[in-house]
Amino acid sequence: QVQLVQSGGGLVEPGGSLRLSCAASGSSPSMWLMAWHRQAPGKQRELVANILNDGTTYYAESVKGRFTLSRDGAKNTVYLQMNNLKPEDTALYLCYMRNNQAYWGQGTQVTVSS
Repeated sequence: QVQLVQSGGGLVEPGGSLRLSCAASGSSPSMWLMAWHRQAPGKQRELVANILNDGTTYYAESVKGRFTLSRDGAKNTVYLQMNNLKPEDTALYLCYMRNNQAYWGQGTQVTVSS
């Protein structure tokens, strides 16, 4: 049984940085897609960024230039470095991965507030 284990997150002031990590536990075929989504209260879940196993990345316009996604394919782990955080980045961040199945992490709260 594959589970995605997230770490990182928390409370940070505007302009600060946080790093999220997500690792797939258990034996599984390599993930060809790794991504982070987020959901703020009262809003729809949105894709923040994703990365394919060839290294191709996508970023939502709202985070371009501030967030950086990276992966360790051998460890089935994905990282999201978030810099220059803004109050509107406040949300529950969820990790997502796919091989021949889809998996979601448990969610990590990120709060940006002074």
